[in-house]
Amino acid sequence: MKHFNLLKFTPLPILLLGGLLAGCSSKDESATPADPETQARIEAMKAEVQEYYQTKVSLPPELFEDLEAGRVTQEEVDKRIAAGEFPKFFNFKTPADLPDGLNWKDGSDLPEIGSPKAVKGGTSYSSIQDFPRTLRTIGPDANGSFRTYLLDYNALQIARQHPNSTELGEDGPLFFAELAEEWAVDKENQTVYVKLDPSARWSDGKAVTADDFLFMFFFMQSSYIKAPWYNNFYNRSYRGITKYDDQTFSIQVSIAKPDFATYALGLSPRPEHFYGELGDDFPERYQWRFEPTTGAYVIEEGDVRKGESIVFTRQKDWWAQDKRNIRYRYNYDKRRLQVVRDVEKAFEMFKKGELDAASLSLPKYWYDKLPDDDKLVEGGYIKKAVFYNQRPRPPYGMWINTAKPLLNDRNIRIGIQHASNWELVIDKYFRGDYERLNHTAVGYGEFTNPDIKARPFSIEKALESFAKAGFDKRGSDGILENSKGEKLSFSLTTGYQTFQEPLTIIKEEAAKAGLDLRLQVLDSTAGYKRAIEKQHDIHFMAWGYGAEMYPRYWETFHSLNAYNPDGSIKVQTNNLNSMAVPELDAMIEKYRNSSDTGEMIKLAHQMEQLIHDEAVFVPAFYIPFYRAGYWSWREYPEDFNVMTSDSPSEFSLSWMDPKKKREILDALKKGKTFEKSVKVYDQYKSAD
Repeated sequence: MKHFNLLKFTPLPILLLGGLLAGCSSKDESATPADPETQARIEAMKAEVQEYYQTKVSLPPELFEDLEAGRVTQEEVDKRIAAGEFPKFFNFKTPADLPDGLNWKDGSDLPEIGSPKAVKGGTSYSSIQDFPRTLRTIGPDANGSFRTYLLDYNALQIARQHPNSTELGEDGPLFFAELAEEWAVDKENQTVYVKLDPSARWSDGKAVTADDFLFMFFFMQSSYIKAPWYNNFYNRSYRGITKYDDQTFSIQVSIAKPDFATYALGLSPRPEHFYGELGDDFPERYQWRFEPTTGAYVIEEGDVRKGESIVFTRQKDWWAQDKRNIRYRYNYDKRRLQVVRDVEKAFEMFKKGELDAASLSLPKYWYDKLPDDDKLVEGGYIKKAVFYNQRPRPPYGMWINTAKPLLNDRNIRIGIQHASNWELVIDKYFRGDYERLNHTAVGYGEFTNPDIKARPFSIEKALESFAKAGFDKRGSDGILENSKGEKLSFSLTTGYQTFQEPLTIIKEEAAKAGLDLRLQVLDSTAGYKRAIEKQHDIHFMAWGYGAEMYPRYWETFHSLNAYNPDGSIKVQTNNLNSMAVPELDAMIEKYRNSSDTGEMIKLAHQMEQLIHDEAVFVPAFYIPFYRAGYWSWREYPEDFNVMTSDSPSEFSLSWMDPKKKREILDALKKGKTFEKSVKVYDQYKSAD
């Protein structure tokens, strides 16, 4: 899950660094001889990796969970490993060992995405509100929204789920090939067989091989990366990987989910040759190194500038440029991201033609800053579009940290729910365009609990709940106090600077119920860090969820992601509520292990009900669309975008003609106009 922000198509953290950032080249650095110390480190890592391949065993998911929860000891597990009880995780066979009768697929029968009208060329100009903390896509500070440029929207997977289909085939969701030439699914054994496209290359020119997928598991299971969520996921979700030759391998998935093939086909490899210096200093050593990518765009040397801009360049003769479902995408030669910290300034830059596009999802931008009768819209220079998508909705809301004083009292949390007037914000500030979010898992079809409704704003009910917690009299400032003289006061933090106005409304309305919310609007990096380090009282944000079949609960609500074995707060996890409820833990574990869709739906409804009952999350709103303004030199397909897209840029379908840009800017100076374009794309509109 990535951190999500409505106000930018892709936001990111901020960090000011001195000088130009070195080590960002996409060139092959392995040709440069390493110093003796580094070479020794590389050789030691090679040996460590090979030993890991020989000794790593596959633990059953339930045993792995028992080990994490402390129900069994590492010593007990080690004895069972030594006795040979568990199969090896890494296996090596030959093509002759491949099973007979596999049904190989490549997804070429699916409709192609993108427009044949798309042309390559030009530079897109966009803004980012903050400078990223790192170029890593894993480890500390790497889960911010800048990661989308490096990984989510760029790196290729074995195969990608078709974004215009919710249909389930005999093997689950429908996929088209990216890194794979073809694949086959063995449902009975929960195994996916893969033949890589022999032309697949890393951006430094080296071939993508099965070894990079073996190394991916070593990397993701390693403590070096300082990423416990990934450690858990890559240990628990997979039973092993088998290499047959350089281009052929199979992956065994641990849990028989209805979409288990997604766990394999959605994987991206890691370049083994790049991580020869992996070790305990990984976060610092690789902080500003650009990892070779299988995707279209790279960061070239000199294109990362301190606090100013980052430029991505499309590779010449990119290996995948002619592949079906890829050939009409990734069209710009360069993508320049300029740091503009002030959102209003960025919008003015857009209206001047210095930036190509802007999000208009906030009503004040759609109706006031760029109304339909604005001369730039009337003259056809800037186009406006509304696109209704279908995907899990980012849960915008107030995440309450139950580890903080007073917030461990359910009565206070229920009072906060009733004191939060999101109905007013939606009706007045958002002008009724947004919908009230009812809980954390909206947009998952049958998995979404339709019976839960967000608690309404009610001063009477808020006061009643606060009184149960002992806060039953108002001070001279109108804020409730208890018998100890403690005020009912909490910090309300966010990293979304453009939400200051609606959160100010929330603060003012809460005061009517005797609740003091000390609003702190931080930059996105500081805000996210405050939450992920569990330093917040109440934090307003949303997670950006992928287009998955069912919601996840372990990451956000299991106690293993709340507290360490010694009882201290566990940081760098998604459990922002510090929630630790044994009953919920048991349901989460049963849900994770279940292969029965009906049982999973029932459990999802029960878990969401329990989360609602605990009142740890104040649901705010969701947006069933996104709105964009863009200069008319930018083009989109006739249907604008794909069904599951979360922004105009997610699938890289737009393009431009540099000559047309010059013509439009010249026409603007001369007063020549074009056809006005304000369009609504509602072909995927749903009721959620």
